[in-house]
Amino acid sequence: MALTEQEVARIARLARLQLSAGQLTQAQTELNDILGLIQELQAVDTTGIEPLAHPLSAMTEVHLRLRDDIVTETTSTERREALMANAPGKRDGLFLVPKVID
Repeated sequence: MALTEQEVARIARLARLQLSAGQLTQAQTELNDILGLIQELQAVDTTGIEPLAHPLSAMTEVHLRLRDDIVTETTSTERREALMANAPGKRDGLFLVPKVID
């Protein structure tokens, strides 16, 4: 699917871009090249191929560098009060916020 000059001009207008005639032609060529690459990628049969969590996991075992989800701070009433000291509104240890949904 190739974009026409009118379609590229409309896209540029929607993106609030002012393109000269030369820039419009260049943008048309580049966008059509990108669409051509997308068509090539979509034409590849991927039936039965498992998605990868990491591009290198097809060749080697990859361990993601995630830290353990552990508690690093202890909570206390004094800590909560210190954190809430500057709150514009609070009740029963909770922040009060204005209603945003009717």
